[in-house]
Amino acid sequence: MTITKKVTFIAKKDGVEKMKELLSAMVAPSKAEEGCIFYDIFQCKERPEKFFAVETWRDEAALDGHKASEHYKIYKSSYEQYCEDKYSDELEVLG
Repeated sequence: MTITKKVTFIAKKDGVEKMKELLSAMVAPSKAEEGCIFYDIFQCKERPEKFFAVETWRDEAALDGHKASEHYKIYKSSYEQYCEDKYSDELEVLG
């Protein structure tokens, strides 16, 4: 069963560019991971401090592998100082 998540990040006023850099660095290595079906980062045009990570994984094991990856560890240890708020939603495909 696939897992799809949308993670929302609200960058601090002085952290927008650094947040963009950190999140963008996650795209290529995440897409190359075993079990990654979709992974992209979006920045809101009307609110540039707002970012979304939208990701779909083959299963829980693939998501766990992502969370154990080196690039995830780098992001996880760095993002908080630039982030005002973060929350995630698990999504369900309809149809």
